[in-house]
Amino acid sequence: MLKKCLFPVAGYGTRFLPATKAMPKEMLPLVNKPLVQYGVEEAIEAGLTEIGFVTGRGKRAIEDHFDTNFELEHQIAGTGKERYLDSVRKVIDSASFSYTRQGEMRGLGDAILQGQRLIGDEPFGVVLADDLCLNDELGVLGQMVQLFNQFRCSIVAVEEVPQDQIHKFGVIAGNEIKPGLFQVTDMVEKPAAEDAPSNMAIIGRYILTPDIFELIRETPPGKNGEVQITDALLTQAQRGCVLAYKFKGRRFDCGSVDGFIEATNHVYKTIYLPGGKG
Repeated sequence: MLKKCLFPVAGYGTRFLPATKAMPKEMLPLVNKPLVQYGVEEAIEAGLTEIGFVTGRGKRAIEDHFDTNFELEHQIAGTGKERYLDSVRKVIDSASFSYTRQGEMRGLGDAILQGQRLIGDEPFGVVLADDLCLNDELGVLGQMVQLFNQFRCSIVAVEEVPQDQIHKFGVIAGNEIKPGLFQVTDMVEKPAAEDAPSNMAIIGRYILTPDIFELIRETPPGKNGEVQITDALLTQAQRGCVLAYKFKGRRFDCGSVDGFIEATNHVYKTIYLPGGKG
């Protein structure tokens, strides 16, 4: 049974400097809720209530956010402002949180490997908070959990991307075993458009089986000298099975300024304006 979810959050967020000089990029707010909280809420909705963070220097604000602030709560107790804490209180009450550090930025594969001490020997989800995924019904991670319960193997979320964007992603090729679900035959990290095996790009949602940790250890550094999770997953696909799932919902690339502004506008219009869901 899936119950753990890993959040690699050690990156510097250089595309948002100077805002991220002293504040984690994952704490940038979409209206009045930090980006990382959307990801944690998605994990909890999917039944993954043991949340682990792989952090780095300067990320203490994430730990503080998912904790009680007695001084603040005392100051606003009994006032109309107290309701502003309802969503994060619900998250804190619904999950447990643990933390470990990635001492050196060596890629997503290495960040996931550092999380082994939080995960142990069981399957787990991975959420990259930069990718905000929204769906009116079941969230993307919840959709993937349903598939994992059926197939019991590693699963990556994918979406079609334009040719001029392919070089930014890991890209898969695979055999479609049912509509929107592919058995992976190839994976390439950030290929040139002409070398890409398809236009289906991996986005920041994974479900991984625990043998991935040993495969990461066997994986030499790849593109940019980083340990790529894509390379380890390709080995796993060749030795067994990895599925790619074309998810239902909408993804916003909040790791870019344009995508972050687009996501902010969407959340404001659909949730906070009169008639929205909020």
